[in-house]
Amino acid sequence: MASSPKKIILKSIDGETFEVDKAVALQMQPINYPIEEDCADTFFPVPNVKGSILSKVIEYCKMHADDHVSNVQLKSFDAQFVNVEQEVLFDLIRAANYLGIKGLLDMTCQTVADMIKGKTPAEIRRTFNLRDQFTPEEEEEVRRENAWAFE
Repeated sequence: MASSPKKIILKSIDGETFEVDKAVALQMQPINYPIEEDCADTFFPVPNVKGSILSKVIEYCKMHADDHVSNVQLKSFDAQFVNVEQEVLFDLIRAANYLGIKGLLDMTCQTVADMIKGKTPAEIRRTFNLRDQFTPEEEEEVRRENAWAFE
């Protein structure tokens, strides 16, 4: 009788627990090393990540750990995956960074870069609800000192 894959329990900062296959957990760097060393512990707290975000991260990792998913399917999944509200996108960036999931971090950061591309500083501030930190005189000085960036 074949043994079932080892299950790992992840616990979010707000107390939600998730049971995942070892292949899914191996994509998360802080958890990867103890699992690879065949540590007996199968419970790992994931501080800094809320349950709702950890659930999405697990969804991403499951899809990317599935050998039966084609590249076309992954591309489609990834495109839909980052089609979320800004707050969720930024939480995903923080989680991917904390968990060392390079593919997810690259994808979410690229999404933010695409949101910025071709926009003026004022449009970027509106897009991300940022307040203007410079007076018009200070902004002009910054533009003069960094003219290369505005070409």
